[in-house]
Amino acid sequence: MATKLLLTFAICRLIVTMGLTLEPTELLRLGLTVDPVDVESASVDFGLMTKVEPLAVLRPSSAEDVAQLVKAAYESSHGFTVSARGHGHSINGQAQTGTGVVVQMSGVRSSGKPSVWGGDMYVDVWGGELWIDVLKSCLEYGLAPKSWTDYLYLSVGGTLSIAGISGQAFHHGPQISNVHELDVVTGKGELMTCSKEQNPELFHAVLGGLGQFGIITRARISLEPAPQRVRWIRVLYSNFSAFTKDQEYLISLHGNQKFDYVEGFVIVDEGLINNWRSSFFSPRNPVKISSLGSNNNGGVLYCLEINKNYHESTAETIDQEIEALLKKLNFIPTSVFTTDLPYVDFLDRVHKAELKLRSKGMWEVPHPWLNLFVPKSKIADFDRGVFKGILGNKTSGPILIYPMNKNKWDDKSSVVTPDEDVFYLVAFLRSALDNGEETQSLEYLTNQNRLILKFCDEDGIKVKQYLPHYKTQSEWKEHYGSKWDRFQRMKMKFDPRHILASGQNIFTPTFLSSSKMASW
Repeated sequence: MATKLLLTFAICRLIVTMGLTLEPTELLRLGLTVDPVDVESASVDFGLMTKVEPLAVLRPSSAEDVAQLVKAAYESSHGFTVSARGHGHSINGQAQTGTGVVVQMSGVRSSGKPSVWGGDMYVDVWGGELWIDVLKSCLEYGLAPKSWTDYLYLSVGGTLSIAGISGQAFHHGPQISNVHELDVVTGKGELMTCSKEQNPELFHAVLGGLGQFGIITRARISLEPAPQRVRWIRVLYSNFSAFTKDQEYLISLHGNQKFDYVEGFVIVDEGLINNWRSSFFSPRNPVKISSLGSNNNGGVLYCLEINKNYHESTAETIDQEIEALLKKLNFIPTSVFTTDLPYVDFLDRVHKAELKLRSKGMWEVPHPWLNLFVPKSKIADFDRGVFKGILGNKTSGPILIYPMNKNKWDDKSSVVTPDEDVFYLVAFLRSALDNGEETQSLEYLTNQNRLILKFCDEDGIKVKQYLPHYKTQSEWKEHYGSKWDRFQRMKMKFDPRHILASGQNIFTPTFLSSSKMASW
């Protein structure tokens, strides 16, 4: 009882601060809380590089709760911001706000299980649902979503607000290319259903829209029959041209005579090849970079990750199919590493690495990640200047590199990509460690990110940031380029008071001065 009285008192103060017209009891019913534990949790994210405490946290039990809160913000005389938070996997405080309420979409009180429609091959899910739980529900029907992220403990609404990519994107496109329909709470507090046919402007704006136009409360995701097992293969290259040529060849294949997953990563540190996702490499017989002919290549190796999905009923033919595909590739012949595992274990592979890192106290550390889309025509220049230049021979996390087909991306969405038919994702997924090693410190890695961006700018490599982060609107305008006018127009239509996702620093909330925005 005492706790409820304290909460009521605190919310009364919020009503005065934010100019709310709702009664305290109504706000409590919605799930609004100022509990220090909830506020502290919402003030940090996976990046652990920013900390911003919200005025309150909402734990909704329905889309209507979200709509009621956003409508209250829209109609508030003083004004306040609203930021949706899923699993908190942002890097630079994008889901934080110091001038309003964080809506905690994941772990809500009664969102219910995903609703699988087997005959129609889709699933309806709450926006805060984690992809791992979507997968488990769909597998009960022998189905699974088509496109994934490497890490499944992310919310559906969160990845759809970015794009959602992994090694299947070359074939199925990003996750935003596999959505039939959305329910969205706009910045006016309106709960709207949208699709390519119904409210298409909102639909396309929200997909990859960084949360600027609405909060996704439901998504209808396309499904396919789920395979049972995966043959997972890694091969190594010392020649970058051969590596990229083979990747680009693999994503050009169609039909059944292709791999189902194509990724790759760069190895500049000998320790990394044996320690990161190391199920392929035996600790008793560690792989040596020097033994694989990389010395004449700046000490850098490139690893191609590929897989073939299959059912146990077709296991007899899988070896022949893989052998035929591998014969056309130019990797180091002695570097083939293969494993076979259930489909679920493959999709959830990064979680196992997470558990290992958590046990060593190496998960909840700063993550100065940098994710770039690099045009195909400049990827060799990027290799020369970054992999063989700026990085040296030390890193503190995986560096992914893999190509995607632009024709699998809907240009009507809010995402921006290089203007070439093929482009690469290069992802520097580093962790900053306080272990006395300068090259693993947050300051060193952050500065290295700046050097990488500076090199791209000076060398004319027109990269686009994935999970973008900028501090000024002029930088955002440059990022969006020809899409900026439409992006701004959709903001005025669906969130005219600039209430939503203020942590992105794209638009100034109308109730704040520019000077205050600059101090966030």
